[in-house]
Amino acid sequence: MDIDLNSWLNLLLRWFHVILGITWIGQTYLFNWLERRMEAPPGDGQDNISGQVWMVHSGGFFKVEKQARPAIMPQKLHWFKWEAALTWISGMLLLALVYYAGGLMLDYDSELSNAAAIGLSLGILVGGWILYDLALRLAPMDNDLLVAAVSWLAVLALAWGLQGQFSSRAVYMQVGALFGTVMAANVWLRILPAQSQMLAATRAGEIPDMTLGARAKRASKHNTYMSVPLIFIMIGSHYPTIAYGSDASLAVLGGLILVGWAGAKIMRG
Repeated sequence: MDIDLNSWLNLLLRWFHVILGITWIGQTYLFNWLERRMEAPPGDGQDNISGQVWMVHSGGFFKVEKQARPAIMPQKLHWFKWEAALTWISGMLLLALVYYAGGLMLDYDSELSNAAAIGLSLGILVGGWILYDLALRLAPMDNDLLVAAVSWLAVLALAWGLQGQFSSRAVYMQVGALFGTVMAANVWLRILPAQSQMLAATRAGEIPDMTLGARAKRASKHNTYMSVPLIFIMIGSHYPTIAYGSDASLAVLGGLILVGWAGAKIMRG
C-alpha cells in the first residue's frame, strides 16, 4: 500500500487546525457573551464584583463573577492564549504546505515568481496587522463602525490589487490568513500584555489603568467579528463556482464579509 505522506500531513494539519480553531473561537464568544449577560450583584458588600451570571452545563451549576478591577487571588489564574497561538501556527503551516509549496499561489498571467509571491503574502500579513492596529489606536473607542468601514474597504482594495498576480483562490485565502493573523496578534500583542500590566499594577499596590482593559475588550470583540467571515473563506475554497472562481468573486467576498459581521453581531446577542 502506497502512503501519500503529503496528503496525510495536509489532512492531519487541517484536523488539528479546525479543532484548535473551535476551542479558540468558542472561548472568545463565551467570554463576550458573559460580558453582555453579567448582572449587578445584590448589595452584599462585594464592592469589587461588578457583575455575575449563573450558568448550567453538563449537570453542573456555575457562578461566574467579574471583578471591577483586578485583585490578587490565591487560586490559580487561567490564561486563554495557547489556543490562539496554535491555531495560527497550524494555519500558517497549512498555508505554506498547500499554497506556498503547493503551486497554488500564482495566477496564470502573474509576473511574480513563487518566492516573490510568498514574500508579498507574508508582508501583507505583517503590514495588515500594523495598519489595523494603527487604525484602532486612532479611532475613538466608541466608533467601531468607522473601523469596520475602513477595514472593509481596505480588504476589498487588497483583494482587488492581488487579482492578476495571485490566483483567485489564493486571493481569498490571503484575506482569510490576514484575518487570522490579526486575531492572533490581538490576543498576544494587545489583550495579554494589557492583562499583564493590570495585574502587575495590582501586585505593586497601584491602581491599574482600566483603559487597558477596555482596549483589550475591544480587540476581543473585533476577533468575534472577524471569525465568522474567516470560517466562510476556509470552507469557500470547496465551492469555486460560487465563491473565488465566480465572475463576481470580489462582490461575493465583500458581501459575505458583511453578512459574517452581521451574523457575529446576532451571535453576540
